[in-house]
Amino acid sequence: MKLYRRPAFLFLFVMVCLTNSFAQTKKLTLEDIYENRLYGSKGYGPVRWMKDNKGYSTLESNKEAGGSDIVRYEAVGGARKVLVSTRQLVPGGSSKPLSIDNYIWSDDNQKLLVFTNTRKVWRLNSRGDYWVLNLSDGKLKQLGKGLEEATLMFAKFSPDGGRVAYVSKLNIYTEDLATGKITQLTKDGGKNIINGTFDWVYEEELGDRDGFRWSPDGKQIAYWQSDTKGVGTFYMINNVDSNYSVPIPLPYPKVGTTNSAVKVGVVPAAGGKTTWFKVPGDPRNNYLARMDYIPGSNEVMIQQLNRLQNTNTVWVGNTQTMALKNILTDKDSAFLDIHDNIVWLDDNKSFTWTSERDGWLHLYKVSRDGKEMKLITKGAFDVVNINCIDPVGGYVYYIASPENFTQRYLYRSRLDGVGNAERVSPAAMAGQHSYQISADARYAIHSFENATTPRRISLIDLSTHQEIRLLEDNAVLRSRIKELGLRDKEFFKVDIGDVVLDAWMIKPIDFDPQKKYPLIVHVYGEPAGSTVQDNWGTGDNLWHQYLSNQLGCVVISIDNRGTRVPRGRDFRKCIYRQIGLLAADDQAKAAQKISAMYSFIDDKRIGIWGWSGGGQMTLHCMFRHADVYKTGIAVAFVSQQTLYDNIYQERYMGLPNDNVAGYRDGSPVTHASKLQGNLMIIHGTGDDNVHYQNFELLVNELVKNNKLFTMMAYPMRDHGISQGKNTTLHMRRMMERFWKENL
Repeated sequence: MKLYRRPAFLFLFVMVCLTNSFAQTKKLTLEDIYENRLYGSKGYGPVRWMKDNKGYSTLESNKEAGGSDIVRYEAVGGARKVLVSTRQLVPGGSSKPLSIDNYIWSDDNQKLLVFTNTRKVWRLNSRGDYWVLNLSDGKLKQLGKGLEEATLMFAKFSPDGGRVAYVSKLNIYTEDLATGKITQLTKDGGKNIINGTFDWVYEEELGDRDGFRWSPDGKQIAYWQSDTKGVGTFYMINNVDSNYSVPIPLPYPKVGTTNSAVKVGVVPAAGGKTTWFKVPGDPRNNYLARMDYIPGSNEVMIQQLNRLQNTNTVWVGNTQTMALKNILTDKDSAFLDIHDNIVWLDDNKSFTWTSERDGWLHLYKVSRDGKEMKLITKGAFDVVNINCIDPVGGYVYYIASPENFTQRYLYRSRLDGVGNAERVSPAAMAGQHSYQISADARYAIHSFENATTPRRISLIDLSTHQEIRLLEDNAVLRSRIKELGLRDKEFFKVDIGDVVLDAWMIKPIDFDPQKKYPLIVHVYGEPAGSTVQDNWGTGDNLWHQYLSNQLGCVVISIDNRGTRVPRGRDFRKCIYRQIGLLAADDQAKAAQKISAMYSFIDDKRIGIWGWSGGGQMTLHCMFRHADVYKTGIAVAFVSQQTLYDNIYQERYMGLPNDNVAGYRDGSPVTHASKLQGNLMIIHGTGDDNVHYQNFELLVNELVKNNKLFTMMAYPMRDHGISQGKNTTLHMRRMMERFWKENL
């Protein structure tokens, strides 16, 4: 994952305004946003398309039984059938049904795995208990009897459905469902050795959590093993839960420091010795970012990123002979991202591959030996994400936005590369579309939203895009928003000379163009995300509406160069080796240009705020562009880039010894002596992502240079600063007061 805070409450409750054609009959309050949660946007699901592609399953609350039913709906006609009732999920000797955190069907749909009683590993709930329900006889059985409670991870059926494999306490096990026999496949897990899962940084930055795979014939399991010996340990300190402080160790490789040594091996599923692939290169200075079996074979595909993350070497490994063959090497002069869009085609003679090698992010078809590589999607646009690859129908369906970088539409292209991209999303529905498509590309769960339309979710016939059934239209939310009478968010362009940037603006309800208004800029600015999107729920929109109307200010946001938007490789990667520098300069130029464009903006009262990467950008703007910004709030920020994790920071900055000036000048703490305006800094002391150390280092530098500032620390809150009673509301009140007093 990325240097980007993602507190769940924000993604549930943030939104943007509807038109101001309605009179305001209700006042927007922070209590209604963060405590009463009146403005939550409803979703639908989660949805799982069934293997026959004629219907989907979803969870539905069964209040009478006190749990959830797994229900199937037919795409045509909408017939409803309860596949698994809550009462079937009541363990013997208990009166309470299992809560369902996740569920997995066997290939024949005759058995169900239920994940429950979950606990955190690093930042996500990855461990818990697993139960198997046999639909043929109704028997419910807990897996891992005799193992410690809530320690099972990533359980999955064998291809024939007769066994389940899982990780417990860093070792891999299989369990025979008929006999209950448990076989421990690895025995060295613990201390420095991790089997079948990953350390903190692999999960956070490469998205690696589940670290083992069944072979297609069910005879082997291929898995990752990590040796964390030598990885630095960062200690967070818990001062609030006991009389004595408690250190919390976190193995966390910072920039330029030692990584885990990671390797891939194969073990017989019945038990036995592991054999290891001898992937070339130092295992502590390369990342084995992806590994999976090639369908119907005894071969695995392994993707190996070098430490600089500008070369992805693709290997095919034979699990019988352990021979390796390099079939593809993708390179970039800046950095590469990992993309999970590999589908094998033509009886495994070719596969799909995502690359930016022609300057745009596109999908390619690659021969099995890597000698032929042909564009599937082509043109001067980026593929934002792949939704469905349909080999039978001969198309790939994907999200793109060639004409408006703030919007998202579904397109399709032929897998043989013939012809041009075809737009599937209706032209009349301007905004952002997302799709969960059945494997045969006949039906889809379609979500549509824009800056004035809450998410509308429906089942559609994909060939015609005709709505079959409305699933959720958020009518209650629309009614509540109508009462607020808020102004629309306005999208516009800013020409700063070198480039034209996208931006949005929020004005107060009683806006008067003859008046002068203070300006608050919301910034993220890092390569991991974007704030200028024509959708219902990006960032802190409801918070910004509140600020605009309660403080009487204009709020804007700008996507500088380097943000994750579909504007081509050069736009995204021009910030390579200069994180925080070019981006902050773009922000300052844009703020100055906007104040010149609009006479109602008071250029003597410009403030800026951001969280995580946006906090770092706020500090850069306050320190290096003090002539532009008078007030700033930086939350959960990196103050010195060498304090962040190596996979993220080295991807965009290179190695510290090769980019000494970049790391120095790109670190806000270097420029702290230049502070002139009003600064507030906020951090959680339990932040395992951007450590509280960043906060203290900056405080020291500001004090040393006799710079006055405001600070707020939240004890044992993590990167989202949301734990604990009243935390979110309190923080927003603190920020509001600071704006009122200083802007």
